[in-house]
Amino acid sequence: MIQDPLFYAAAIPAVLIVGISKSGMGGGSLGILSIPILSLVASPSVGAAIMLPLLIAMDIMGLIAFRGKGDMRNLRILIPAALVGITVGALTFRFTSDAMLRGLIGILSISFVVQRLMGLGSAAVPTQPSIVKGSLWGAMSGFTSFIANAGGPPFVIYLAPQQLDKLVFVGTSVIFFSVINAVKVVPFIALGLFDTRNLTTSLALLPLAPIGYWLGLKMLMKVNQVRFYQITVAALFLAGCKLLWDAAGAYLG
Repeated sequence: MIQDPLFYAAAIPAVLIVGISKSGMGGGSLGILSIPILSLVASPSVGAAIMLPLLIAMDIMGLIAFRGKGDMRNLRILIPAALVGITVGALTFRFTSDAMLRGLIGILSISFVVQRLMGLGSAAVPTQPSIVKGSLWGAMSGFTSFIANAGGPPFVIYLAPQQLDKLVFVGTSVIFFSVINAVKVVPFIALGLFDTRNLTTSLALLPLAPIGYWLGLKMLMKVNQVRFYQITVAALFLAGCKLLWDAAGAYLG
């Protein structure tokens, strides 16, 4: 198990932020904000390996809390596409530029938010599930989740315009990312991203998972439908800015 106190000073708030995000606040995009915190004290691969068991624990909580709330029409489109994206990510993991991918998702996220703010996306008219769009963004979400822990923004870009009930939106997110995170375990093992030190560190941080999730649920239940989507779009914008900042730093620094 990692013994460095500085690691836990960063990891504890990171896990709490992920818990709040996983329970629905910000549509799941807020979790990206935990990545730079954890990267201060651990490499991206170590951080991903430590976080994955915690994410799976939060997924189990979500499946219980939001059982029966998922939109099956969207899930039938998104999940197969995400599995393709994960497969591509696993096969190209050693060769993919993390910085370039983060920059691309950052630009797409910011562009989506700007478009909606300008009224160019007909935000008042809910969209319908789309096989073409759902397959594209589902595959992108699976791929970016595996490569860069950034699966949330593509998911939000696809689902937010449908303006689903907030509990249905979160329930769909819970099922979708539960499948993604469970499937990621096998390639993570194959790539040697798990070891005893990482797994025991995950175990030490595990009690924080229900605390963060509970905090997020309390916030979710207090916001109305309109405010929920305002927070979701704002979180997507922040996530996009952070991803773009990380990409620029990698190339300029």
